[in-house]
Amino acid sequence: MRTLISSYFQLKENNTTIKKELTAGLITFLTMSYILIVNPSILSETGMDKEALFTTTAIATIFATLLMGIFAKLPIAQGPGMGLNSFFAFSVVLGLGYSWQFALTAVFIEGIIFILLTFFNIRELIVKSIPKVLKEAIPAGIGLFITLIGLKGAGIIVSNPNTLVSLGDFSQHSVWMAFTGLLITAVLFARNINGAILVGIVVASLFGFILGDVALPETSLISLPPSIEPIFGKAIEPMMTAQGWKQIFSIDMLLVVFTFLFVNLFDTVGTLIGVVSKIGLTDEEGNFPQMKKALFSDALGTTVGAILGTSTITSYVESASGVASGGRTGLTAVGTALMFILALFLAPLFLMVPAAATAPALIIVGLFMISSVVKINFTDITEGLPAFLTIAFMPFTYSIAEGIVYGMLSYMLLKVFTGKYKEVTPTVYVVSILFFVKIVMDASHILG
Repeated sequence: MRTLISSYFQLKENNTTIKKELTAGLITFLTMSYILIVNPSILSETGMDKEALFTTTAIATIFATLLMGIFAKLPIAQGPGMGLNSFFAFSVVLGLGYSWQFALTAVFIEGIIFILLTFFNIRELIVKSIPKVLKEAIPAGIGLFITLIGLKGAGIIVSNPNTLVSLGDFSQHSVWMAFTGLLITAVLFARNINGAILVGIVVASLFGFILGDVALPETSLISLPPSIEPIFGKAIEPMMTAQGWKQIFSIDMLLVVFTFLFVNLFDTVGTLIGVVSKIGLTDEEGNFPQMKKALFSDALGTTVGAILGTSTITSYVESASGVASGGRTGLTAVGTALMFILALFLAPLFLMVPAAATAPALIIVGLFMISSVVKINFTDITEGLPAFLTIAFMPFTYSIAEGIVYGMLSYMLLKVFTGKYKEVTPTVYVVSILFFVKIVMDASHILG
């Protein structure tokens, strides 16, 4: 079995081992396990069953992550996207007044469209058309973005009504848990000790236990997961009635599906480029061989996720933490999926790890990812400004997709107005027009 696994995932060729891959998978799980709490919490605001959502979140993540690991052979985990679930709950259902079944149908349609776009290589064409300078900027932007997530999760950075953000309250234990984990992780990395990130997470959690902020579960560690019956299959229910089909072909459904398509496409693209570039699989233009399989995994994950009863599935930027700790192949993703399977039955144990304990992992990964910024030519403003906007917009808008949008739009406009329009590919022109349409639609919605 070990020989078969090693051969299938080409562990020797990638200079890795089963132990290293599974450890990386565990680290990825620890940094993204919060979705088991956050996703049900957000989607349950629509009236969906919260306990069923816990199980569905886990199952959808397991399916999509296994698909990415076994089919695409990439160390990238997938799950219900944060931000997309908020749009699902607060904009589509609570804002526009549609049922959560309607929103699930929109996600299902989006998944089908993505499958078709991937089959006809349209999504791959869009990814390959992203200018090389932006492909260098995307990992750096993601690095700042996930660092902000880590700092925010630990309470080191907090919101401020006057300055947007400010330094947190250093009397909070979470701050010192994060700093302790960060110091331990950095020292272990400097000494080239394997599993540095995992050790940092464990030490931070133990420190939290000593401080009294991490408590042992009061209930049994092992329990059967709740049934998904209340939400399973509801995505296709509107297709069973004439009224449902009328809603499907409405302008509102078109706008909702377009928004899901737009955000998911560029969140996924940004994550794939950013994480895969750190493995060394990308060529000089930032493309990689498994791109089509990765995009197909994302599309099928979204479609199945909608049937299971959750919002759009996307690739998780937290996968970079597993890559930083040595993950190189799809076996890392398989390891993450195995942890989510255990979490279905051992939820109290895995959910003991607080956000402050995983913050050091995200901060360290942010450090590693920002290194690609040295490859950008900032002396040429037609290259430097789009790259800078890509990097800056990701953390400041809390969105990978928005960073790509304004980076690519500025790239196209600067190249055109400085007479370098021949450097812009036809696909970039088309995508930029779609970006502009999306911005106008958003502005019209806000003003209207």
